[in-house]
Amino acid sequence: MELFDARNAPCHRITDGDTVKLAVVRPPRDRDDTSVTFEVWDPGGSQPPNSHPRSVETFWFLAGEGVAECDGESTPVRAGEFLVLPPGSVHRIRNTGTGRLYAITTMSPDDGFADMIEQGPADRLDEHDLAVLAGEV
Repeated sequence: MELFDARNAPCHRITDGDTVKLAVVRPPRDRDDTSVTFEVWDPGGSQPPNSHPRSVETFWFLAGEGVAECDGESTPVRAGEFLVLPPGSVHRIRNTGTGRLYAITTMSPDDGFADMIEQGPADRLDEHDLAVLAGEV
């Protein structure tokens, strides 16, 4: 059994100027294990199109609204929805709402994703981020 507290998770942006912060809640034991992150998109924020050749990536949206783009298709996403992106898909999530967009994300296998996050510039989860995570907002 493993128990992790997201309040203590290291939080980063992948590069300076990114509009998405990621807190690695559950780091993988190795590249073939699964990681769990808490992702926060700034208003208007998105990742660049990206792909994970071996990994399934999932998003459980907790608050906010956005658009998921995957292999040329787009679909709206919002709180309460669960998105699965297949290995090798080219994808990104865009925040289209006026507030932040929040999701719990898994990457299986992690394949170095958590390491890439933790090499980026440090950030922090603020009180509102933690309230969303705790289901208080």
